[in-house]
Amino acid sequence: MAVAPGSRCLLLLLLLLLGILGAPALGDPGPLEDVVIDRYYIPKICLREAQMGDFIRYHYNGTFKDGKKFDSSYDRGATVAGVVGVGRLITGMDRGLQGMCVNERRHLIVPPHLGYGSIGVAGLIPPDATLYFDVVMLDIWNKNDKLQITTLSKPERCNRTVENSDFVRYHYNGTLLDGTPFDSSYSKDSTYDTYVGTGWLIKGMDQGLLGMCAGEKRSIIIPPFLAYGEKGYGTVIPPQASLVFSVLLVDFHNPKDGVFLEHLEVPESCKRRAVTGDFVRYHYNGTLMDGTLFDSSYSRNQTYNTYIGKGYIIPGMDQGLQGVCVGEQRRVVIPPHLAYGENGAGDKIPGSAVLIFDVHVIDFHNPEDPVEIETVFRPEGCNVTTRNRDFVRYHYNCSLLDGTRLFSSHDYEKPQEVTLGANKVIEGLNSGLLDMCAGERRVLIVPPHLGHGENGARGVPGSAVLRFEVELISMEEGVPEGYLFIWHGEPPANLYEQMDLNKDGGIPADEFSTFIKTQVAEGKGRLMPSSDPEKVIADMFQNQDRNQDGKITPEELKLKSDEDQEKIHEEL
Repeated sequence: MAVAPGSRCLLLLLLLLLGILGAPALGDPGPLEDVVIDRYYIPKICLREAQMGDFIRYHYNGTFKDGKKFDSSYDRGATVAGVVGVGRLITGMDRGLQGMCVNERRHLIVPPHLGYGSIGVAGLIPPDATLYFDVVMLDIWNKNDKLQITTLSKPERCNRTVENSDFVRYHYNGTLLDGTPFDSSYSKDSTYDTYVGTGWLIKGMDQGLLGMCAGEKRSIIIPPFLAYGEKGYGTVIPPQASLVFSVLLVDFHNPKDGVFLEHLEVPESCKRRAVTGDFVRYHYNGTLMDGTLFDSSYSRNQTYNTYIGKGYIIPGMDQGLQGVCVGEQRRVVIPPHLAYGENGAGDKIPGSAVLIFDVHVIDFHNPEDPVEIETVFRPEGCNVTTRNRDFVRYHYNCSLLDGTRLFSSHDYEKPQEVTLGANKVIEGLNSGLLDMCAGERRVLIVPPHLGHGENGARGVPGSAVLRFEVELISMEEGVPEGYLFIWHGEPPANLYEQMDLNKDGGIPADEFSTFIKTQVAEGKGRLMPSSDPEKVIADMFQNQDRNQDGKITPEELKLKSDEDQEKIHEEL
């Protein structure tokens, strides 16, 4: 800035006059009229400023102008707590603390008349001393404060919230209002487990947990009078400290809770529901309430198989599977007193954990179940039906009750062939094929004790209920058990002579075969039905050729009825 010569002389004269009158030299402000405040650190977020009548906690260093320390809360290892703006502090400090934020830092210069005045403090602060304070604000609260709850995240689904007398499991980080941590459940690798509203928690936490959903996260700021108050807690929570808890509610339940069921998918057709004593095969995913998976039958690629209502599984699952349909998908929520209780199970199910099972019922049966037969189609004029020992040809599709395809005769060039009652097929299928007409179609539900049992078979799971769609293609009347051929009437009196076609006293295989085929062709007898009649005749011949010399003698030839009477092994 340019100054005119005349003005420069006037300025020098004014400065000289001020010096003569005793005005303070430049750079010396002289006696202060009020507190000088230097806000040298202000946090980016300031939710609250200290107001007159607020309770505050702060640390400070007190020095004189020359830097000599006269007092420090740090040296005492304890913060200062008090009420601001009501005359309990020196006036300069009362003024200098107002408007501060938590974690704000200030330099305060307090003139004598706002400090300890002309008297000072004997042995500590001389009279007329200007005081310098370096202050950090740690906590602010008011006796009219209420609990401050901020929901940080909340699940989309929340069917139930915490109420008084509920038992909760939660994780938390606990800090003072300035961010100093004092405790954390995460560091203990264990949730904090307790009842709500029964006095086991500080009042602020009792209130702050109410209304939470499992999986919800909250920030809960608790004023000292709802926390540990004037006494604090040990060495980690000072007296009159506000507490900040970041809480994740893992799960909760009430001791009076029963099993909660949610029917996710129920088949339109449900002819039968499971009851106590039934054997159920089901898949499941087992999770905690926060979604943590602790077990899954899918991961083992094998259903869980058990009786229900007999105590073989946890009580909650025993109850939760009652009334299920085949194919139903159901969610079963089980409180700990109906699961693994306070001790939990292994390292995956904590103590007092609520368990959630998403269940898919594959099938179920009762050990007393017979084969279930549904006739889909029966031809008119059906007078001849199948019996044991009959030879039948049929097509079939075999599946599990959930629709999983196992086997089908349609995958082969010709139908399945079997002699009924000869233990060639599972008992349930054999029963389901009896009393059928050619052309008839049926659906058979075969329980495992009439199927492949507990061990299953190749491609068939153990204890599986099987569903067969069967169609009878044809049938041939059979022969009694143990017989390969039966006469329709009385056999010839001179059987050997008729069978010895060339009358040479011996019956070779070709003569034997020609004779038997002639009897069948003339309707005088019938072979055991088979897809290979030649093999049946060959077996007959081998049975009669007792010395295996390639021909049958009169002494060797015997009727089956005669052999039975003589208790000899099976023959013609």
